Amino acid sequence: MRELTQIRQEIDEIDDKLVKLFSQRMKCSAEVAENKRGTGKAIYDPEREKQKIEVLTKGEENPFMKKATEEIFLQLMSISRRYQYSILSREDHYIQKNFVEVDHLDINEDTKVVYQGIPGAYQEEAMVKYFGEDVKNFSVPEFKDVVKTLDAGEADYGVLPIENTSAGTVSGIYDMILDYDICIVGEETVECHHVLAGLPDSSLDQIKKVYSHHQGLLQCKKFLDQWDWDQVKVANTAISAKKVADDKDPSKAAICSKRAAKLYGLKILQREVNYEGNNTTRFVIMSKKKQYRTDARKVSISFSAPHEVGSLYNILMHFMFNDVNMCNIESRPLPGRQWEYGFYIDVIGNLNDPAIRNALAGIREETKDFKILGNF
Repeated sequence: MRELTQIRQEIDEIDDKLVKLFSQRMKCSAEVAENKRGTGKAIYDPEREKQKIEVLTKGEENPFMKKATEEIFLQLMSISRRYQYSILSREDHYIQKNFVEVDHLDINEDTKVVYQGIPGAYQEEAMVKYFGEDVKNFSVPEFKDVVKTLDAGEADYGVLPIENTSAGTVSGIYDMILDYDICIVGEETVECHHVLAGLPDSSLDQIKKVYSHHQGLLQCKKFLDQWDWDQVKVANTAISAKKVADDKDPSKAAICSKRAAKLYGLKILQREVNYEGNNTTRFVIMSKKKQYRTDARKVSISFSAPHEVGSLYNILMHFMFNDVNMCNIESRPLPGRQWEYGFYIDVIGNLNDPAIRNALAGIREETKDFKILGNF
């Protein structure tokens, strides 16, 4: 048996050759990119890659080596594609065609903003925090009505909750954004300090039924589990406060904001009933106009990927290759498409950044249903 130092010396020599061959291979990839620049051929050719893998592994009988060879060359081809995208991305005008860069959003005395719920809702609080107290605004009953109103051009901006620190993603919002021709242009966060509120003459030992939005009930689960109360879901927390005030029944209470309790004349029976001190909801500001601010710092995209080994890994590698930091990822099964999933991803950056453009060019070519949801 050879000495360990001898074996390592040979490995070093092999690695040195591999690096030189890899460099040579990448030069060939650059030539391929230039060739495709002239012909207009797509960089990603999955059928060609599949055939190449079959040829390279055809004579290998050892299952481990067969799989290892396949993995090595899949990654080599993936790296090659990313290199080609970086060469050709300067000529990719997808972002310029679909989005307009602006110094600031167009907000003036005639601007109209739509939100879901009624005064006192956290959505209204987010709207006021982002646009100010004096902005023209109106509310609609359901989340979907917000995107419908925007799509119809009846409002300039819309406000919707997207994520909560304790309850996670607000179900269905991403899908609504996908279904309509709107985009995210801003975001706002609101700290949600839920209270239990009842009529002025009510007390904790009288309560039999509590009302709130589904997320409000979920965020206060630990508190509610201490009581044998009926829990009733309503459209939002402010509506729960209004219902308790309108019903004039001391056995009913609402989980809502302090602002909503005050607005509808309720007494706070218990403060801070959400079980996490850091209970913050992130809201998105949406618009029909496809635009992004020069100082925008977060890009949100969506795409679908097949249920295949390594498919998501290879897609996400576009971010790593371009040194782009991913800050959020969500996945959903696609309706009517078995074993295919839709992904929603947020990354740090601006649509003007070359690294962002390179990464998105590659992801757009290698996925289905690609869409930039916004830069904000």
